[in-house]
Amino acid sequence: MRIVLDAMGSDTCPEPELEAAVEAARLFGDEIILVGPIESLKPRLQTLGASTVSVRLVDATETITMKDKGLAMALKAKRRNSKTSMAVGIDLLKSGEADAFVTAGNTGGAWATAFFRLGTIPGVERAPLAATFPVKDGYCIVLDIGANPDCKPEHLLQFAIMGSIYANKARQIDKPRVAILSNGEEAGKGNELVRNTYPLLESSGLNFIGNVEGKELFSGEADVVVTDGFTGNILLKSTEAVAKLIMDILRQQLKSNLISMLGGSLAKPSLVKIRAMLNPDEYGAAPLLGLNGLVFIGHGRSNAHALVSAIKATRASVEANVLGSIRTAIQESLMKSTIKEIE
Repeated sequence: MRIVLDAMGSDTCPEPELEAAVEAARLFGDEIILVGPIESLKPRLQTLGASTVSVRLVDATETITMKDKGLAMALKAKRRNSKTSMAVGIDLLKSGEADAFVTAGNTGGAWATAFFRLGTIPGVERAPLAATFPVKDGYCIVLDIGANPDCKPEHLLQFAIMGSIYANKARQIDKPRVAILSNGEEAGKGNELVRNTYPLLESSGLNFIGNVEGKELFSGEADVVVTDGFTGNILLKSTEAVAKLIMDILRQQLKSNLISMLGGSLAKPSLVKIRAMLNPDEYGAAPLLGLNGLVFIGHGRSNAHALVSAIKATRASVEANVLGSIRTAIQESLMKSTIKEIE
């Protein structure tokens, strides 16, 4: 398997990417293709013992940074001869020289570069970003978490189809339970988008269970939850902030006095498990579903461990043929829609 890793993505690049490339190549036995300025990457890579593993460097002299926005970013993403690390890496994916692409860089830049250079699967109008949320007794796939702030009911239907396939193939969940994020469980609740999406999902053939509120999401009542990117991004960032707050308060309280410190030492194994469950580094990256290629985007704060986790998640999607399954499911959905229109 050949995985492209954007060497210039994270906030502290390229050190986390270099470490992750060597570790992932050693751990999985795959070829990791690092894309970035070879002149500066090569000497750093050699100090990490890269000669003993399959890490290949591909030159890219430009970068899409967190400061790039609007037309300037779009031009970097779309330009045919673009030399940004994202463009060069995604072109390797498009040409068949790699099986997937991973970056911890600018989310908008990655989305635009992938959209312009790969395009979407026929029938898919929007490519959603799908995040894995820790919930009671497992995980929940939530999409979209920020790629598409404004959506139509048809987009959420496509999100549900793709999210269900991802949960089934990459997360091994049989007949994933699909729901819409809303402000009430009843079918009539929610804004216009939610109310108009409900009947589409109800007749989709998916294992649709209706609306869920935030409390049902985290109690594990659904395996896939769909929403627009605006709402999903607020949910994601609020969840990350609350998780950090809880861990910070626990840490402070357990150090407040001797009895608490003794109790904390006894509870340490359980606390370590909780911290791991709430740590986004364990999930690594979220896939952009619906593109003509597998693209995963991680957090800008990603360290080497998070990037290795991202590569692990990417490998699982390649092995499960998530891309091929989504293509088939979208075509089947389009055929059903065509038949209904004829009838």
